[in-house]
Amino acid sequence: MYRIVEKKYLSSSIVLMKVEAPRLARSAKPGQFLIVRAGELGERIPLTVCDFDADAGTVTIVIQIVGASSRKICHLEPGDSFADVAGPLGRPSEFMKVEKGQLRGKRFLFIAGGLGAAPVYPQAKYLHEAGAAVDVVLGARSAEMIILDEELGRVSDNLYICTDDGTRGEKGMVTSLLDSLMERGEKYDAAVCIGPMIMMKFVTLAAKRYALPLTVSLNTLMVDGTGMCGACRVTIGGKTRFACVDGPEFDAYLVDFDEAMLRQTMYKTMEAEADHKCRIGLGEK
Repeated sequence: MYRIVEKKYLSSSIVLMKVEAPRLARSAKPGQFLIVRAGELGERIPLTVCDFDADAGTVTIVIQIVGASSRKICHLEPGDSFADVAGPLGRPSEFMKVEKGQLRGKRFLFIAGGLGAAPVYPQAKYLHEAGAAVDVVLGARSAEMIILDEELGRVSDNLYICTDDGTRGEKGMVTSLLDSLMERGEKYDAAVCIGPMIMMKFVTLAAKRYALPLTVSLNTLMVDGTGMCGACRVTIGGKTRFACVDGPEFDAYLVDFDEAMLRQTMYKTMEAEADHKCRIGLGEK
């Protein structure tokens, strides 16, 4: 069993948990994910590794309530345990192949949308500790949905915040902030964008204008997490790949975003029905 040692709400629908998983904490790397099951009969839920502490033997996950299974997970409390926590899974971020000394002096830009801040954090933290310069653009619909801004502020040289409704930071989309940075002459060796699929598509279109090397994470496509279910099939450079075993990170300019967004809609009806039953089971209206 994997005990929850800490839980806090980052917003009304987003929960951060620290979970005891010593072996996973010792081997996890930025860019990877894990799978949890709330109970013996629970659904397998892939979640990004937001942070890990090898000494404490804990991993940090961030969950947003979007359906029945995530709702059940978010109702767990410190002292409760997950039936399973499996990982680390997926391929580490591409820069993990580079010697730490060679990262010093490089400059990276991260663009995080909403829950995308969670997978961005361990990557920005690693690069910051390696001596690279790190800028982060953090965007969300409103101020309530901005998460991990304090943590990201500690591991970045510049943190830029924007919201669709203007309730925090600049008013507008992350693409507008990207344009502003590039048009004023900022230079980056590489960029990483993680967030909603539609956001990553438009960031890719914007970044292409500046020939900015860009990586995106397709973690939102995963279901089974091992490549067996086929739900995360995506076309990369004209070839079929699986987000869970070949990714979750890919060269943004090779991703067929329209196909990926269509795949995301496949289970929405079933998810809505299951979430309704879950709300009733948990005593919610």
